[in-house]
Amino acid sequence: GEPIRYLLSYLNRDFEDIRFEPEEWPSIKPTMPFGKAPILEIEGKVVHQSTAICRYLGAEAGLAGKNNWENLQIDMAVDTFHDFRQACANFQYLEDETLKAKKKAQVLKDVVPEFLQKFDNLVKENGGYLANGKLSWGDLYVVGISTYIQFMIGYDPFEKYSNLSQLRDKVEALPQIKAWNAKRPKTEW
Repeated sequence: GEPIRYLLSYLNRDFEDIRFEPEEWPSIKPTMPFGKAPILEIEGKVVHQSTAICRYLGAEAGLAGKNNWENLQIDMAVDTFHDFRQACANFQYLEDETLKAKKKAQVLKDVVPEFLQKFDNLVKENGGYLANGKLSWGDLYVVGISTYIQFMIGYDPFEKYSNLSQLRDKVEALPQIKAWNAKRPKTEW
């Protein structure tokens, strides 16, 4: 949900930030489209799928590509980062603590360094951004979701990657994002 909040904040849109506790989810899930969160209500219409919502809000904010090729570059970066997020989350929900620890160790050893090094290089190749040499909704998406990644792996994922760290600093320095981060509820992610 944080990438959506980042984009709504970037747009200076007022929004109602409704959060729930894990134990509330079983009663909320049946009320959600396809049983998933987050959702966004726009003019009385409920939409779901966080990446699709971010893509829509990114276009509204002028943070989409100027053509299909630029949009493809943003989508590739975002979808690949989503794959990375999924890999970091998969072990988190295992009930067998031994298996969970084994899977986490494998992700930390193999997946995290490989993905983050490639993303760090991508940012370097794109002049300090994920795609097209300019700020896009993909940058807000990746930075917004990095706190979730940190929660999953137990440390700042960007700390050893200077280009990713600088990208995060740029995004978090945007006045609208800085204002949101100053007032957002304090949560683990």
